[in-house]
Amino acid sequence: MKIHTVLFDLDGTITDSGPGIMGGVRYALRKCGKDIPDESDLRTFIGPPLKEQFRDFCGITDAEAADMVTAYREYYSDRGIFENRVYEGVISLLKSLKSSGIRVLMATSKPEKYAKQIAEHFDFAPYFDFIGGSRMDGSRTIKQEVIEYVLNSCMIHDRKGVLMIGDRSYDIIGAKNAGVLSMGVLYGYGSPEELESVSPDYIADSPREAGEIISKINAGEM
Repeated sequence: MKIHTVLFDLDGTITDSGPGIMGGVRYALRKCGKDIPDESDLRTFIGPPLKEQFRDFCGITDAEAADMVTAYREYYSDRGIFENRVYEGVISLLKSLKSSGIRVLMATSKPEKYAKQIAEHFDFAPYFDFIGGSRMDGSRTIKQEVIEYVLNSCMIHDRKGVLMIGDRSYDIIGAKNAGVLSMGVLYGYGSPEELESVSPDYIADSPREAGEIISKINAGEM
């Protein structure tokens, strides 16, 4: 088996987007009259679909949660989107994958519009053959749905050589449900316990180690 396509999550995998996301959550909670939790609770909003996270965290209805997402976007689209940075080693990983002939795609639960803006702003858009995300209306947020959308858009039918890389359990579960390989990365926002609980095929401590694992797989050493 060889890896021919690598799908990347965005938040917590390519970029450290925590400050902007947590700022938007604080803004939405404050605007909607909710108490502001500590940072450990705010960090749970990084990665999963926002509407469901607001709903479950606040114990509110889907309609109320949708209103909170609207409030969140008031902050995020203006400021939070660029309160962000690319993790050290990620650009080198993307370059290495591209130079070895591997297709590089993005599959994120973040709205596709924002994902493309971030990729262009931080100059890593050229490394991606396709950037796929959720819709602005709140649909296509489940990670399996995003993966299916990206693979179908790129007409990729052989899933045995597809690897999904992400930092949260949602990424690994989505990969398993879509029938592709998975790699959890420990430098993002998912804890070792969270990732180990969903049994990814591979775990990497850094972007560099992620690249080394892929190289070993394709060399028949793993």
